[in-house]
Amino acid sequence: MHLTEDQIEKMRAIGLRLDRSGTFWQDGAAVTHVRLRQALLRWLDVREDGRDIVKLDPQRYAYVEVEDAHLRARSARWDGDRVWIVWDDDVEATEPEELAYGTLRQAPDHALYVTARGRLRGRIAGPAYLAITERVAPQGTGFVLAASGREWPIATTV
Repeated sequence: MHLTEDQIEKMRAIGLRLDRSGTFWQDGAAVTHVRLRQALLRWLDVREDGRDIVKLDPQRYAYVEVEDAHLRARSARWDGDRVWIVWDDDVEATEPEELAYGTLRQAPDHALYVTARGRLRGRIAGPAYLAITERVAPQGTGFVLAASGREWPIATTV
């Protein structure tokens, strides 16, 4: 049986949602299986058109509604003047990720957001926020982060 592109698109809308706290929901039911949640976090991606997806490969993916950010920072640690983030997808153990300094922006609630894993939105709050802001200073009407040998302006979002 050959499926049309419209049929395939309908199948990709599976009712998956990622809320602000990092809980996945599928048609109103929380995804509680720990390993499934970790897999979904690792499969998160953003299509070229900006739509959020969980992606197995270029042909096999489903749409996901992301309420706030794809990933939430569990912790941040300084190594000299560089900061490394542990995201809630737990990939850091095998692939540590240095903060993408040039993408830092601050929301009205003071949380920091940054590009994570190249294309995802990462939210930095709680203990990770406290660790990072140790090296944030006012500059003009905004703030900068002193890291990796320079001062990085922190953009403000609305």
